[in-house]
Amino acid sequence: MAMDKLVIATKNRGKITEIKEMLAELPLEILSLQDYPEAPAIEEDGESFFANALKKARVISGYTGLPVLADDSGLEVDALAGAPGIHSARYAGGEATDEENNRKLLKVLNNVPAEMRGAAFCCVLVLYRPEGTYEKFTGRWPGVITETLRGENGFGYDPLFYVPAAGKTVAEMSREEKNLCSHRAQAVQALKRHLLAKYCS
Repeated sequence: MAMDKLVIATKNRGKITEIKEMLAELPLEILSLQDYPEAPAIEEDGESFFANALKKARVISGYTGLPVLADDSGLEVDALAGAPGIHSARYAGGEATDEENNRKLLKVLNNVPAEMRGAAFCCVLVLYRPEGTYEKFTGRWPGVITETLRGENGFGYDPLFYVPAAGKTVAEMSREEKNLCSHRAQAVQALKRHLLAKYCS
C-alpha cells in the first residue's frame, strides 16, 4: 500500500529541513513534531542510537496513527572511546545548547594531538508503521575534530567536524554539499531507495 504521509519525529528545525529537502522528490506529505505540539515527550534512555530511534518512532506512530521516521544520531570521538555518542545532544547537560556542547568537547580534547582527534558522525533512522513493522537505515561520516570553531552553517557539532575529503568543516559547507555526503544523507538516501521501491511505485 502506498504511503502518502510521513511524520518526522523531531522538533529540531535543522534535521527537519535536511530530511524534507532530501525527500522532496517523493510524493509524500511530510509532517514533523512541530505539527503535533501536544505529542508526548520521549526520554531517550536507550543504550544505542537504534534503541532511541525505535522508541521515538514507535511512540509517535502510536500517537499520530501514521508512519513515522525517527532518527538518533551523534558524534563518536575516537580519543573518548566513542563519547559523546548517544549523549551528544546533552553532552554538557540536559538542556545544553550547541555552543555549550562544543565548548565542553573542545575542553575535553584540549591536550589531544591532531592525529588522535579522529571522529565520526553516526545516524540511525527507523521507519515505523502503525501496524508495528519497521526498517532501519544507517549512515557513518568520518572526520576529525578541529581545535577551533569554523564556519557558520549547520548545527550541533558541525563547526568542529572537519572532513578531510572536502577540506573544510561541515559548518563551512553549503547545505547542498552536506546533503550529498553526511551521515544523515547516507541513511536518508537508503530510506529513499526503500520508499521508491516499496511504497511510491
